[in-house]
Amino acid sequence: MTAIFKREFKSYFDTVIGWLFIASTIALLDLYFVVYNLFAGYPYTSYVVSSVVILFMISIPILTMRILAEERKNKTDQLMLTAPVKVSGIVIGKFLALAAIFSITVLVACLFPLVMSLFGTIPFAECYVSILGFALYGYACIAIGIFVSSITESQVIAAVVTFAALFMCYIMNSLCSMISETGNMITRVLRIFDMSSRYQDLMDGTLNMADVVYFLTFVVLFLFLTVQSIQKRRFSVSVKSLALGAYSSGMVVIAIAAAIILNMVVGQLPERFISFDVSGTKMYTISQDTIDLVSALDQDVKIYVLTPESSVDTRVQKTLNRYADESEHVSIEYIDPAINPRFVSQFTSETVSQGSLVITCGDKSRVIDANDLYVYTMDYSTYQSTVTGYDAEGQITSAIAYVTSEDNPKIYALIGHGETDLETTYTSAIAKENIDYESINLMQYDAVPEDAEAIIINGPTADFNTDDADKVLSYLANGGKAYILASWTDVDMTNFNRILGEFGLSVDNAVIIEGDSDHYAQNVSYLLPDVSSDELTDGVAGNGYVFAPFALPIIEKEDDAVTLTDLLTTSDRSFARTDVNNQSETKEEGDTDGPFTIGVKAVRTYDDKEGTMLLYSSINLMNESANSMVSGNNLKLFTNALAQFVDHESSISIPAKDYQLSSLIVDQRYIMIISAVSVILIPVALLIAGFVIWFKRRKK
Repeated sequence: MTAIFKREFKSYFDTVIGWLFIASTIALLDLYFVVYNLFAGYPYTSYVVSSVVILFMISIPILTMRILAEERKNKTDQLMLTAPVKVSGIVIGKFLALAAIFSITVLVACLFPLVMSLFGTIPFAECYVSILGFALYGYACIAIGIFVSSITESQVIAAVVTFAALFMCYIMNSLCSMISETGNMITRVLRIFDMSSRYQDLMDGTLNMADVVYFLTFVVLFLFLTVQSIQKRRFSVSVKSLALGAYSSGMVVIAIAAAIILNMVVGQLPERFISFDVSGTKMYTISQDTIDLVSALDQDVKIYVLTPESSVDTRVQKTLNRYADESEHVSIEYIDPAINPRFVSQFTSETVSQGSLVITCGDKSRVIDANDLYVYTMDYSTYQSTVTGYDAEGQITSAIAYVTSEDNPKIYALIGHGETDLETTYTSAIAKENIDYESINLMQYDAVPEDAEAIIINGPTADFNTDDADKVLSYLANGGKAYILASWTDVDMTNFNRILGEFGLSVDNAVIIEGDSDHYAQNVSYLLPDVSSDELTDGVAGNGYVFAPFALPIIEKEDDAVTLTDLLTTSDRSFARTDVNNQSETKEEGDTDGPFTIGVKAVRTYDDKEGTMLLYSSINLMNESANSMVSGNNLKLFTNALAQFVDHESSISIPAKDYQLSSLIVDQRYIMIISAVSVILIPVALLIAGFVIWFKRRKK
């Protein structure tokens, strides 16, 4: 076997083929490395190696076409067939020679994370697992190519058939989806050859041993088939025995069955035993809070996934499998909306996206839209949204806590005074905290409902009547909590101001203009205030900006019964203007000097209770567009308030995971140098060396 390996390995470098394969693969790897990792700044090698595998459909057939077909054509295989050498040793030696040539390109890929680490934080484990997947995929392709080369004496036919086989394996997932989205017997058989899906699993930040076993068995099986192909001819030459042909066929069937059974057994093992999260942000690892909740379940929880299993988001599927592994009370079922379009209507009247989840326990249920499983940020320079976070665990854990709890706290939003409805992002945040939410008009109630944990007054533009204001004040005096956003209005707000005044607060009907360029974005009225450190600003203070367009000054009055805590403040270069139609960016006569408070917590002490008011003076603070401008920090302020206002057992807050690490920052000089050396000089040097060696041998 060693002699075969040395001979074959050397032969590929005595011709142009070995040099051409290495040069072309390295050139393409380096090109994608420069584009994705250096120019775009992505700190992942998966982008690179995923793009290169399509080259295998051309390069691998050229590399393997002559390995056995040429010997058969030149009749030199007769020496091999009659030699006292094990056929398995010959096949393994040839495979190892080709694998060694391919491994040179794998070693080059292994340098990429080391180079990237010079320019930023790199998830080394995730990067090297993706390179492992690249290597395994390549070895499997080589094994297929060797087998095809063993059954023909034409190198052209070997190359064409290998190309066709690799192409079919590459598109098998799409082909199966075209045949049947729900899956049938045909697709189950065809998916045995779906190498691209297994390969993609290793690109997504998980080391799944089922995928590793799949590729290894693929290699072993096709090498075994190659041995059987040669073995059959070997004994046909020497013995011409029909029995040996039957024996060979029987061994092939046994080998295929063993490979299928092995993969089925490994695939049925619990996810936590065979799948390891190596992603840089631990995207697939569920927290201890989730594990404690799920493992303690004594009720059956059913999770319906509104998509065929063959089309499910693999990230979501991996996360769901973690839940099922932690408790026998959690089960997962896939529902195809095309076959059962009315299924989701029994849980909600709203339209939901494909891939959404329905979590049920007994009579309680919650629907999680597929879009809520990810966090999106809008880039207003291009008006394109990008995924910045993965919130599947947070949403699913919250839903399980909700459907298994008996009672949930309630928050009421007051309407009837021109208030703005909460947008979906914020109502979803309330639902994630397992808080029931309802809009009410106080004119229909004698008082604020007794079960109100808090009330929301979102930018009223018309005044409260005296009765409604008294109801709110009575609620607060009884230990209630209010989350209030003020809005500019040109109408008299006497009773609304009376509510604020009870807590020593009022709002000046003027727009703040920021004179410090570090405290506004694009427009001088688009404020980026300073954020004070407090429980209500946890995770926000010192961690980016809060975006508060068109804020109004909050005026504070000293009151011994009231404790005020400023949360958001403008710079001392800011000023306020009552004439909102004046667009001048410079301070004029009549403008009021800052700094101003635009966010404050007020706690008033009554006889034996404390009322709490949280006042922000920008109605746009709870706008989805404003929130996306600061990567969710506005929403974080809101959810912090919910956590402070509401205390209940079913509230488990799991933050969204970052979708990817920070981008690499590479100086243009280094990019040009690395590009010139890796994409041009090294591949060209390899090709020149190959042609020189080939030309010298040809002259001899």
